[in-house]
Amino acid sequence: MRLANTPPVAMNKRLPTPSAGFTLVEMMIAVIIMGLLVAMAMPIYARYGNRVKANEVAAFMTTTSLALETYHAQSGTYPATLAEIGISEPALDPWGNPYRYLPIDTDPPPKTGQVRRDRNMNPINTDFDLYSTGPDGRTQTQLTGRFARDDIVRAGNGSYIGTAQDF
Repeated sequence: MRLANTPPVAMNKRLPTPSAGFTLVEMMIAVIIMGLLVAMAMPIYARYGNRVKANEVAAFMTTTSLALETYHAQSGTYPATLAEIGISEPALDPWGNPYRYLPIDTDPPPKTGQVRRDRNMNPINTDFDLYSTGPDGRTQTQLTGRFARDDIVRAGNGSYIGTAQDF
């Protein structure tokens, strides 16, 4: 029974429900959070990548040092270039920069300005210098110089292989 002047009520009409999707603001917040997470992760990943490359350089230097010592034991002198021990020149480090090699224990000795030096200006090796210029590809003679700190060096006549800043 229907009252006068009242519209019929549809029994199957649904009440409005909230939308099941995301709002634009919620999407923007999610994108910002993802961006912040990526921004925090990138430097960590870059440091990890450089550490792996530094380990590759250390392995190369260790095997090359052994080859140079073997050459020295057989001939009494160090080779003028790495090519003399079978390493193709230019041998490149993982950053694409050539390894640097300087025989010190030679006759005549190298110029004083070429030999790598520690913070007290003492030569870091007396036999030969072998190093990588590191990620930036630049270097300086003194290990404490701004451009030399990231170099991977062989120092103490082979007793140390690692970054110049840690020597």
